[in-house]
This record gives sequence, structure tokens and C-alpha cells, in this order.
Amino acid sequence: PYFGIYASGAWGKTAEQWDEIKAAVSQALIDSGSTITHHHAVGRDHRPWYDQQRPDLFASALQAGKASLDPTGILNPGVVIDPLRPGGDADVVKRR
Repeated sequence: PYFGIYASGAWGKTAEQWDEIKAAVSQALIDSGSTITHHHAVGRDHRPWYDQQRPDLFASALQAGKASLDPTGILNPGVVIDPLRPGGDADVVKRR
């Protein structure tokens, strides 16, 4: 299912309110065993929660592919995995 969140808020604080709502809903999804990924992919907004559920072996595979196909790290750095270190070395950080 796809959910939209609509709520009243205080003008001038909508960005901060969105961040709080996004964090609470995303963590609730993770805590309930749901996945943070969806048809729009992961992206920067979902990255902190994606890191919590992505297996380390899969992160290593993504880093290896990124190092091979984008050794200078110019394509969407930091979106799905951490950016490559200078020289193109994969820097996989254990998140668990």
C-alpha cells in the first residue's frame, strides 16, 4: 500500500514538522518489520532507515559495483551507500 500523510501544522515550521513525522513513520515501519524501500527507490530521505535493514553483504556488493562502474563517485554519491573513499576504495561501514 501507498500512504500519504496530511496534517495541519504551524506555518513557518512545516519543514521541521515534516522531518519529525517522516522520522516517526519511518521508524514505525522498521520496528514493525516492514521495508522502507518502495517503487520510487530509496533515495536520501529513506537512507537512514534503509541502512538499518540492508544486509551488510548486500552493502558490500553495492560498494563493489559502485567502485567498478563509478570509480570517481560522481553518480548520486551517498544515496544508497556511503561515498567511495578517495582512490575508489569501498568503505563499507557496519551499521548494526
